[in-house]
Amino acid sequence: MLKAFIFDMDGVLVDSMPFHAAAWRHAFLEMGLVIRDEDVYAIEGSNPRTGLPLLINKAEKDPDTFDFEEITEKYRQEFRKTFQLKAFEGMRGCLEALKKHFMLCVVSGTDRVIVHEILEELYPGLFDAVVTGDDVIHGKPNPDPYLKAIELLHIEKEECVVIENAILGVEAAKRAELYCIGIPTYIDQKELDRADLILENHSKLVEHLLGFCRFEKNIYKAPLRAP
Repeated sequence: MLKAFIFDMDGVLVDSMPFHAAAWRHAFLEMGLVIRDEDVYAIEGSNPRTGLPLLINKAEKDPDTFDFEEITEKYRQEFRKTFQLKAFEGMRGCLEALKKHFMLCVVSGTDRVIVHEILEELYPGLFDAVVTGDDVIHGKPNPDPYLKAIELLHIEKEECVVIENAILGVEAAKRAELYCIGIPTYIDQKELDRADLILENHSKLVEHLLGFCRFEKNIYKAPLRAP
């Protein structure tokens, strides 16, 4: 029985990844490293503990020789200076409609403070639980962030639907054995092929999600597929 929707934040609720990518490029450049926006998009959804080694490897350097916290702090400072809040069109109204029938949760690899600041500004009072990059040791693509969300919501795995736009996020959801809708906001659709359903844009996503409001939550069951 469907009881909850679990959303990634960046690229699903907020059009923020170009700012994240620019901030990470700036931080890496200050450390003498060069990365591309595409490198950041490829590890979107991970927290710094899991994502930074991947980015440093992309820059052809040894992750063990760098201070992750120093790079992350440079990123945070740059992101705060440049970020412009922008929710995807239709998402707030969609979430307000879903909230009348289902629990809502966010699972993001971004810092706790940044996540809560964004949600309080754009989606105040809509989420029953929030899992950030600071709340788990092993971030996406590990299943831990989504398993944490299930724990916080007090539901079973078959009682929720995940909405993700990132390769690692879809991987995390499927490794947690959850039904996952993919939306290719910044990447090619074929890169989300592990998702159970792929919707091409946010207009299609909003239309699909509002369709769930026509079902009584005590009779609808998500059609789970093996991970």
